[in-house]
Amino acid sequence: MDRPYGISDFAFPSRWDRESGPDLVERAGQTSRRDREPGQAERERGSNSTRSRGGFDRPLKIYRGRDREYSLRESEVRTLTDLGKFRVVPEDDLARFGYQGNRTQLESDVRSLRRQGVVERHTIEGHSSYSTKVLTLTKDGQRLLERAQLVSNRQATYYGLVKLKEARHDADLYRLYQKVAREIERSGGKVRRVILDFELKKDLYRALSRMRPDKDQRYERISIASQFDLKVVHGKIPIPDLRIEYEDDCRDVRRLDLEIATRDYRPQGLGEKAKAGFHMFARQQDHAKLRRVLGTQEISARIFAL
Repeated sequence: MDRPYGISDFAFPSRWDRESGPDLVERAGQTSRRDREPGQAERERGSNSTRSRGGFDRPLKIYRGRDREYSLRESEVRTLTDLGKFRVVPEDDLARFGYQGNRTQLESDVRSLRRQGVVERHTIEGHSSYSTKVLTLTKDGQRLLERAQLVSNRQATYYGLVKLKEARHDADLYRLYQKVAREIERSGGKVRRVILDFELKKDLYRALSRMRPDKDQRYERISIASQFDLKVVHGKIPIPDLRIEYEDDCRDVRRLDLEIATRDYRPQGLGEKAKAGFHMFARQQDHAKLRRVLGTQEISARIFAL
């Protein structure tokens, strides 16, 4: 049963240690069996989690797109689903979390996927993630995910780069997801889907456009925000960078709203995100400045290490 989440619904660790091993996530991100299409469990196994080493060498399987066939290994299918869900993923992060540090296998899969026209490689100049090289789906790659039903029909997928500034920010979402999904699994939960801010904005703005002019706009806005488990702060409805929808150990559906804060955030905007109840993450070099900014807003929100 769905029910609104709260900060206390998930116990974040008192401190986030910087991960060093290749086995950061073993089972994070597995969708609920109740949400899967027939046969989808086998195709999705491990799509959000670390690949088993046995999966790298398994034979190719044929998947039919709109007007052609694709030959894909299980590891390649999982890479396609990761790219589709998060839009843009740094190669180094994918190698670390998705391939257990097996860079050779990653490069082999990327060559195959690029040759088949379903994945593109881009370079983001000045990006401070593990790598400036990032991967995205092509339009054909997204169509393949949908046509072959490689993801749940409730999971939105994306292709191509957005604006460069947004791509630099969004490239960190995959790493953030892996970090939090690990803790969800440790607490006995299971990830059902991930929701990017683009999808939330689209649905929220559609609902707001239908507000009746004869109603009290303030209360209408509060009512609509609550339908999306969001809050109105200073007349605005802040939207998180990433929402993770998961089942807890009692099989109840809960949601976590996550925000990656940077030193470029304006004090008012950062304060609104904190007051909305989002769990804030930031790169280590940004922590000191962000804490000072929150201090000026008289907000004692915690900022976790990305």
